Amino acid sequence: MTDLKSMLPEEIQTYLVQMGEKPFRAKQIFRWISSGETEIDNMTDLSVSLREKLKADSFVTKARIVSKLVSKIDGTVKYLFELADGEKIETVFMRYKYGNTVCVSTQAGCRMGCTFCASPLNGFRRNLTAGEILEQIMAAMRDTGEKVKGVVLMGIGEPLDNYQNVMQFLRLVHHPEGLNISHRHISLSTCGLVDKIDVLGDEKLQITLSVSLHAPNDDIRRATMPVAKKYPYETLIEGCRRYIQKTNRRISFEYALIAGVNDSDENAHQLGRTLSGMLCHVNLIPVNEVKERGYKKSTRQQVARFTEILENYKINTTVRRKLGGDVDASCGQLRLRKIKEPKVR
Repeated sequence: MTDLKSMLPEEIQTYLVQMGEKPFRAKQIFRWISSGETEIDNMTDLSVSLREKLKADSFVTKARIVSKLVSKIDGTVKYLFELADGEKIETVFMRYKYGNTVCVSTQAGCRMGCTFCASPLNGFRRNLTAGEILEQIMAAMRDTGEKVKGVVLMGIGEPLDNYQNVMQFLRLVHHPEGLNISHRHISLSTCGLVDKIDVLGDEKLQITLSVSLHAPNDDIRRATMPVAKKYPYETLIEGCRRYIQKTNRRISFEYALIAGVNDSDENAHQLGRTLSGMLCHVNLIPVNEVKERGYKKSTRQQVARFTEILENYKINTTVRRKLGGDVDASCGQLRLRKIKEPKVR
């Protein structure tokens, strides 16, 4: 079966022509899908015969809301969606003054194994299709009745481990006849797959690349992020420098501050010396305390101290404002709880 939501208008056109249908129908179908429609029968400007053909050979992927939590603090909405095959993924709808942003998952589960994250718990299941990534935005828009201005690929999964489907998603979400979300309003987060960062740099997209660094040196990074065994610290930093040179885009380094692990003054000085002079930004994140992991977030005083040291190296530094703290908005927790629920017989 063909997922129409994963296809660009020209791809739908080729599909229709092979079916013996008129090519102009492709734009109609793409507009229906981009409006949030998931039922082929509701595409009423298509003939009944074409709709029957489409239903026999294709579908429009749809995510079902399994759980929905709404923050009483800031209105952040945390969704647990179920896909057609029963896999569950998380999506977060965040409200900002400048517009709404949706954080999407790119895989069901994750195989990167970062020790401070809930996403890898219970293992990796599969990659999401481009349509399944796009559907998370559309499902949130249908449910809230609100438009979306920005997207962050920072939910469950490693986007660059699902490279082709993620690139297709970026083409779809940016399409002028679709959601038409500017690439400048899209952030893609990676734990540091250097070979894929190099390929992404060649695409010369105007997205923001966020690199989950979380350590000031190779020893700490290897202890917390298994990916560092394949891509050592200096290899990653050099890959980031190449990306900046290719794209002339600033990289955002994500740094989860973990008490007693990577938050000392010396750690801050090490990071400052490494990143000084680079076209970058550091986003400090007091680590999300996942029960199964046992890490504790740094104190406010140490967060402030770490920030001060980095700023002395002339590095643009911010501390992430935590949204949806009362609904476990950080990725992986809601899915993990659902998976751990006892089965009802």
